[in-house]
Amino acid sequence: MDLTEKNVIEHLGELRKRIIITMVFFLVSLLVSFIFVQDIHDFLVKDLHDKLAILGPGDILWVYMAIAGVSAITLTIPIAAFQVWLFVKPGLRKEEQRVTLTFIPGIFILFILGIAFGYFLLFPSVLSFLQNLAGDQFETFFTVDKYFRFMINLTLPFGFLFEMPAVIMFLTRLGILNPTKLAKSRKVSYFVLIVISVLITPPDFISDILVIVPLILLYEFSITLSKVVYRKRFSHDESSIQKSFI
Repeated sequence: MDLTEKNVIEHLGELRKRIIITMVFFLVSLLVSFIFVQDIHDFLVKDLHDKLAILGPGDILWVYMAIAGVSAITLTIPIAAFQVWLFVKPGLRKEEQRVTLTFIPGIFILFILGIAFGYFLLFPSVLSFLQNLAGDQFETFFTVDKYFRFMINLTLPFGFLFEMPAVIMFLTRLGILNPTKLAKSRKVSYFVLIVISVLITPPDFISDILVIVPLILLYEFSITLSKVVYRKRFSHDESSIQKSFI
């Protein structure tokens, strides 16, 4: 076995270790979340005037598992980010290790903000629109399965979409991205964000705008952060080169 094959096997072993740690923490978080799932459920339905209907004995179990799953994902985000950092740490300089480690709290905060945006702003707006669309022509009737599936589909994706600034900052710090590339791909990125927005929202103009505008602002904010990180990284590399000649 040559050195290259040995290094590949070691990297795969390290990656497997990080994935296992993340999955174990997720399962533990899932168990803990399931213990408190009734309290979470009561909070999520506190603004409903009518009780949700159950069409089958498995509906409530699915809902509880879905709620616990989203809660477990939220708790696992910082652990997963830390495991990624540990995996790439050997390839980073001391300064890069210190700086990239500080991204982890930001990743967790952005995920929470994305969930909050979806739940507190987008979900009630879209739900109200659909209820008004039904008007008096139809009898409004929510089942627990349909209601929570609709809620999760509108909220969970934004937890990941709001990670954009942190991911772009991290990749800029590693030298994979730079603000010039991001600016040149602005049109393509806008198009992708618009497509994503249309796919994850109901087919109405207001919902699309509520999603598209924040995502575009996030992208522009990410470019600004990338410029700051790139400037600091460039100045640090330049000073290091100068010191090597002294």
